[in-house]
Amino acid sequence: MPRRSILTERQRSALFDLPTDETLMLRHYTLADDDIEHINERRRPENKIGFALQLCALRYPGRLLSSGEVIPEKVLRFIAAQLGLTGDDVLPYAARRQTRQQHLHTLRQIYGFKMFSGQGARSLKAWLENEAETAQSNEDLARRFFEECRRSQVILPGISVIERLCADALVSAERQTESRITNRIDDETKERLDALLTEIVDSNVTRFIWLRRFEAGSNSAGASRLLDRLEFLQELDLSPDILADVPPHRITRLRRQGERYFADGLRDITSDRRLAILAVCAVEWKAAIADAVIETHDRIVGKTWRDAKRLSDARIADARSSLRETLRSFKDLGAALLEAKADGAPLDAAVEVACGWSHLESMVITAAELTDMMAADALSHVVHGYHRFRRYAPRMLRALDICSAPVAAPLMQATKVIAHDQTDAPRQVGFLRRTSKWHRHLNAQDLGDNRLWEVAVLFQVREAFRSGDIWLPHSRRYADLKQALVPIETAKACPRLTMPFEPETWLDDRKARLAEGMKRLAKAARAGAIPGGSIENGVLKVDRLTAAIPADADGMVLDLYGRLPAVRITDLLQEVDDDIGFTETFTHLRTGVPCKDRIGLLNVLLAEGLNLGLSKMAEATSSHDYFQLSRLSRWHVESDAINRALAKVIEAQANLPMAQFWGGGMTASSDGQFFPTTRHGEAMNLINAKYGQEPGLKAYTHVSDQFGPFATQNIPATVNEAPYILDGLLMNEVGKKIKEQYADTGGFTDHVFAATALLSYRFVPRIRDLPSKRLYLFDPAVAPKEIRGLVGGKIREKPITENWPDILRAVATMAAGVMPPSQLLRKFASYPRQHELAVALREIGRIERTLFIIDWLLDADMQRRAQIGLNKGEAHHALKNALRIGRQGEIRDRTSEGQHYRMAGLNLLAAIIIYWNTKHLGHAVTTRKRAGLDCSPQLLAHISPLGWAHVLLTGEYRWKNR
Repeated sequence: MPRRSILTERQRSALFDLPTDETLMLRHYTLADDDIEHINERRRPENKIGFALQLCALRYPGRLLSSGEVIPEKVLRFIAAQLGLTGDDVLPYAARRQTRQQHLHTLRQIYGFKMFSGQGARSLKAWLENEAETAQSNEDLARRFFEECRRSQVILPGISVIERLCADALVSAERQTESRITNRIDDETKERLDALLTEIVDSNVTRFIWLRRFEAGSNSAGASRLLDRLEFLQELDLSPDILADVPPHRITRLRRQGERYFADGLRDITSDRRLAILAVCAVEWKAAIADAVIETHDRIVGKTWRDAKRLSDARIADARSSLRETLRSFKDLGAALLEAKADGAPLDAAVEVACGWSHLESMVITAAELTDMMAADALSHVVHGYHRFRRYAPRMLRALDICSAPVAAPLMQATKVIAHDQTDAPRQVGFLRRTSKWHRHLNAQDLGDNRLWEVAVLFQVREAFRSGDIWLPHSRRYADLKQALVPIETAKACPRLTMPFEPETWLDDRKARLAEGMKRLAKAARAGAIPGGSIENGVLKVDRLTAAIPADADGMVLDLYGRLPAVRITDLLQEVDDDIGFTETFTHLRTGVPCKDRIGLLNVLLAEGLNLGLSKMAEATSSHDYFQLSRLSRWHVESDAINRALAKVIEAQANLPMAQFWGGGMTASSDGQFFPTTRHGEAMNLINAKYGQEPGLKAYTHVSDQFGPFATQNIPATVNEAPYILDGLLMNEVGKKIKEQYADTGGFTDHVFAATALLSYRFVPRIRDLPSKRLYLFDPAVAPKEIRGLVGGKIREKPITENWPDILRAVATMAAGVMPPSQLLRKFASYPRQHELAVALREIGRIERTLFIIDWLLDADMQRRAQIGLNKGEAHHALKNALRIGRQGEIRDRTSEGQHYRMAGLNLLAAIIIYWNTKHLGHAVTTRKRAGLDCSPQLLAHISPLGWAHVLLTGEYRWKNR
């Protein structure tokens, strides 16, 4: 049955109520001269204001006023002021139905408003059905319907009618999409898809469940399990073309339904929908599993390298004692020979006395072995990983549909030798760079021993996938880079690109800026006027920035937090949801209807945020059991919903009066926070020595100057943070408003400097080893003598001018969200042959980095802003550490999806607490002002909404019934 109620009360009010926002009233309720003329044709004041009210309501939101409707006071005052009347004049009008009907008739004649009936209604229904297929949500479709009615001047029907029309249209669009996919599948394939739900594998699960249980592994067994699934899906031979012209969000929704349903649940639904879900899952999972195979191979290569490096280091460490003993023996022998020579004594006798010829011979042999051992590197030991690769690599290379650029042709030829076990084929090394260290080791291998050669090929396969020299069609992570970039015409139309379309214009501007900046820096160096630093004899010295916190700030912080009421975390969540309705974003994955079990949903979100898990939460609350929570989690909680809820909380917090003391929401900082995982988690073999020897992952979070954590993503603990900076800015509406972005030392590269500048962000990293960084100029010879020692090289203009169109395309691709910016930046950083586009972006980055260093050295205020911004980000870590009370703080989920939900839930819970603190700190400030205490903006700027001592996080989780 079609769902009839698709909106919440809050959503209905937002669409149907008269606006009270000043901006909307100015836009829609400002009366024109001819409007006032028509209004003044009414004689009585109540009819004038009533006529005006009805006119405004028909224009926005586009409906009739109902009998006895209470008009908001702001609306009455706004309209009455334009007519020289008072709001009280409307009361008699509201009681006379006949007058309202007469006015409606007149308004329709004058302005052309039409009732929702007849041919117009049928046309709108047809239009609605077409729109339903591309609508992102129920609310989105309803909003589109409202806008179309206003555009065509059709008076809106009742809200229940609108909901029913939208629900019917959504159901129809679903069925059309399902039929379109199903009709493209032949009968034999349909039977094979249905068999996925009945065939039992691994003794206890259906083939369908077996297929969807995949994760990137860390060893050859994991790779083999993935290849089992990939080869099975390849045998189904379902082409991605069956999903042609299906909107991406509908494909995603069908896939997510397939990932939530159990096999018996899928068997019970209609055939078209069941087959559509199975087909979408088969196509999408095939691409995802292929990506997981490459990721697994990447990890195995990394593990092999780490093992080889560890073995190399261990052998060198073990050889140190022998090395010391051998050196001591040669020292004694040398001293004896020199003494014999000085005395004129026979050298043979000196050798016999010192050590003896036989011992000297063994010493020479030992010295030769130690020399080879000390000269050896990790590549000497990677061959030990050969048997690990041999278990899956030939099968992987046969299964993956690898495409390549011409530069990777020798590598592809080498992979064919391994894939098809061509024992007689020559082992060419053209896939290696001439300067590669591999050559020395390959030349030293035994004749006929090809193990090291195969390992070298598989190492280069990893690098080629990382760089984009080879790729997979239809891949999400390893697609062809050139095809992924948007066309140049689209790039030129991108609103975020403020760079000129001619590279010469941009270069002339940068040359002028660099020349002027170098003059300013040289002048400051001569005068000793560099804030917090100096340049002496070509050497830069930078002093530590001192804090500037008012003496009274700490006392006011304690006072304000002392005024906050103690609150249970459950009561806090309910209060915030009452204020802003963030739970409404968690719609049912199948129907799109908001979750009606609010308490159950809050239990699930709290379980994620506190790192408890659903089982522990079911024990700690009396409102729901595990199965109820599991059902809610499976059908309502997913990434997009969490992101929408987070955006809602962040927007509401930014609009609170107290948040304005902390900033304007135009600057942000980003930083990674390490979270340990268990040995069985996805993070196995992803160990960063900076955080110890335990595996883990990092949550990379962007925090606005108003303390809102508006974006977070999981990244491996071992990767560089820099490529992920733009993800949080460009993949998030709050991030797109940011003007100045701060990051720590690990968050910058030349490519990031280039991309942020070209996307109109001011990138301000705190560079720990700033004195060691070099400046780059177009003409280093003209650098002022005071700073010539800081210049590291010349900027190459040619790569920039030759690759300018592709630079525009790359930056526009990031801005358009076609692929995550981190994916592009990681590819640029991985190009082993220094791809021309990567080189061009590096040169642009050197320009922008030089301009930044000049500004940084001369602008103490910028340094202080960056310090404050980064401190806000680091303070978030303490709050999140306090919140993840469950499981000893470890992220124990085995799947990347589970880990993502855990970290996203933690970030959402932190944002909710920050909203509550911001709201109640505002109340505390009001109380403090009434007491006559100092509440100056300068002091309030140093307050933080990150406290949690007043929030009861543990115990039984009881909820108020509302």
